[in-house]
Amino acid sequence: MIRKIFLFVGVLLFVATGLVDAQVSRTQVESQPQSSVNKGKALKRKVAIARFTNETTYGKGIFYDKNNDPMAKQALDILSTRLASTEKFILLERSDIDKAMLESENEKPNVLADYIIVGSITEFGRKNTGSSGVFSNTKTQTVEAGVSIRLIDVSSGMIIYSEEAKGSAETTSKTTLGLGGTADFDASLSDKAISAAISQLTENIINNCMNRAWKAYFLTVDEGVYYISGGASQGLAMGDKFSVKEKGRSVKNPQTGIMMELPGKTVGKIRITFTGGESVENEFSIAEFTEGQIDESQLSNYFIIEEE
Repeated sequence: MIRKIFLFVGVLLFVATGLVDAQVSRTQVESQPQSSVNKGKALKRKVAIARFTNETTYGKGIFYDKNNDPMAKQALDILSTRLASTEKFILLERSDIDKAMLESENEKPNVLADYIIVGSITEFGRKNTGSSGVFSNTKTQTVEAGVSIRLIDVSSGMIIYSEEAKGSAETTSKTTLGLGGTADFDASLSDKAISAAISQLTENIINNCMNRAWKAYFLTVDEGVYYISGGASQGLAMGDKFSVKEKGRSVKNPQTGIMMELPGKTVGKIRITFTGGESVENEFSIAEFTEGQIDESQLSNYFIIEEE
């Protein structure tokens, strides 16, 4: 009898404990704060690789064409592939570069590219080394390359990142008593050396772009309907919220002599209500103000930025 009582009490305690745990879990879930609409979303940046040149003397003969340099194209393709593989960027075609540069020179809000990359191969060399013995011979082919990168913020025209990196690649062949492999000219070493140099720069390019807040600009306003740059290809979706800031005053830095823009102030918030456009070049979004207001006759004085 006593054993049955203890068993019954144990069952009641087990059930009660389960109910308490379930209630605690439910309370914890309900008490967690609601995440913001944009939290965790990484909006893609538009990047244009303006040019990649070969500044070395390697491979430049009397019929050399700087506009058709195989090494420069090789470096451009490697960098483009690396950036595209991250899925954090929209890489613009080469035909779009002139438009992006024109907007920068005219100091207009850029709606085509956020950043422009300018690169060059600054060093390139190939050498063969080896050793000969009584019974064996060794031959090593080595290629060394240096690559320089500049990252330009189109909205300000300022260089926000500049660095040079070097990479190398080599292959070795060995023969013993006339047996073993022999290595002829290995053209793939050029790819590997340039790729090694670019690999050292890629992560810094990504960080410098992604650590800066995503920006957009007002295109026009029509009877209270605001059209802004950027769309679905960059990750914008209905319901996303952004802050609207008024540009700060431009002042001249007496130390450098360069004009600089003071930090802007937040004047309102908007919510995306529609995304449209057929391609990256003509996509847009429609937004409505949820807080604040702006002077509709001075749209160029404002910009849209991710909420902190």
